Amino acid sequence: MRVPLDSALLTDLYELTMLQAHFDAGMNDTATFEFFVRALPPQRNFLMAAGLEQVLDYLESLRFTEDDLALLAQTHYFKPEFLRSLGTLRFTGNVDAMREGTVFFPDEPILRIAAPLREAQFVESRVMNLLHYQTVVASKAARIVLAAPDARLVDFGLRRAHGSEAALLSARASYLAGFSGTATLAAGLRFDIPVHGTMAHSYVQVHPNEIQAFEDFAHSQPANTTLLIDTYDTEIAARKVVDLARRVARRGITIKAVRIDSGDLGEHARRVRRILDDGGLPHVEIFASGNLDEYRLRELVEAHAPIDGFGVGTRMNTSADAPYLDCAYKLVEYAHQPRRKRSEGKATWPARKAVYRHIDTHGVMTRDWLTLEDEGRDGTALLEPVMVGGVRRGDSPGLAASRDHARCQLQALPPRLRVLESVDSYPVEVSDALQHLALRLDVRAGAASSRKPGQR
Repeated sequence: MRVPLDSALLTDLYELTMLQAHFDAGMNDTATFEFFVRALPPQRNFLMAAGLEQVLDYLESLRFTEDDLALLAQTHYFKPEFLRSLGTLRFTGNVDAMREGTVFFPDEPILRIAAPLREAQFVESRVMNLLHYQTVVASKAARIVLAAPDARLVDFGLRRAHGSEAALLSARASYLAGFSGTATLAAGLRFDIPVHGTMAHSYVQVHPNEIQAFEDFAHSQPANTTLLIDTYDTEIAARKVVDLARRVARRGITIKAVRIDSGDLGEHARRVRRILDDGGLPHVEIFASGNLDEYRLRELVEAHAPIDGFGVGTRMNTSADAPYLDCAYKLVEYAHQPRRKRSEGKATWPARKAVYRHIDTHGVMTRDWLTLEDEGRDGTALLEPVMVGGVRRGDSPGLAASRDHARCQLQALPPRLRVLESVDSYPVEVSDALQHLALRLDVRAGAASSRKPGQR
């Protein structure tokens, strides 16, 4: 049976089998979970938080339909009284989070959910799904922005995205991180992102000759005349553009740009730039695409290739060199008591926490502190309440404002963290109080585990 993408059933089975067990045991005190990343991937000096808006949308709309409950009944995992209880399930908890576009580091929670246990536990899988993917893409896109800060950057990722939702959300995440727009029409319309488009090689090929293809397109799209010039011979096509520009100018049409999608992009761009300038077209921009990432853009920028903009697709929206994060959504408090996971290599810091950031007088980040929530610290508190009692706290800042915030965050990065290679880690200091609490819990757990069954 078809299950809609926005169904509450888009989750892991164990979220519901745990809820059945909690229901049977009558456990539903307040639980607090935090989402964080354990370690940076190779060649990453920071990450950028993204996906919060979609998380809040999900929490606001969470509910099980009659069809959902009927499908769950067919699995035979769940008791009728438990399924009836799911019919009234709504998210009623509190959410604190870092603003989208905020730069963050390992062990720093970027989102905290405090809610009755069945609500806070159930949302784990979808919350992680939404935060993880956009954070991966935004972090990759931010590196591309740092590599080519003055270029127009356009998301070209739809056709190789891992599914339709990924295509939409990668367009959003890359725009948040500083891209100029997207070629994915639905993403542009849905998120109010500028949409860019040119033509395909097939458009040129179906015409009897290249100049006819260019001329037809110019007449059809007079306000958006970007011509793909590498179907046959790039430099010859550039000369045809010069001739065409003179003819269509008489009809008030201006060639906006040419696009190069293959070969030695830097060398082609230099030759095309010379042809266009000599032909009286210094205003015509050069746009390049073709398996680009931050490393290739850095090479082109450092070589002073005369390229005004880039279409970046596959390697950005799959984050090809770091396609996943070692992230977690872990319980840190239950029934007002701190909890700590002690698994080897996956231990967590207990209790609700805060993250503070110090910015120096030059506007540059110098260090962060990870503390207990009520400790307080000099600096900027990065976690702020965004949902109280299941209701958003104020209006969403909007994608444009989040994009501005991301730009300011990148400007505040220490210069050593803006490079593409890994460097010494940014200092995140764990407060003494948090360390002492973790130690007390470990000692208490150790003493408890040494008792024989039945001992108190």
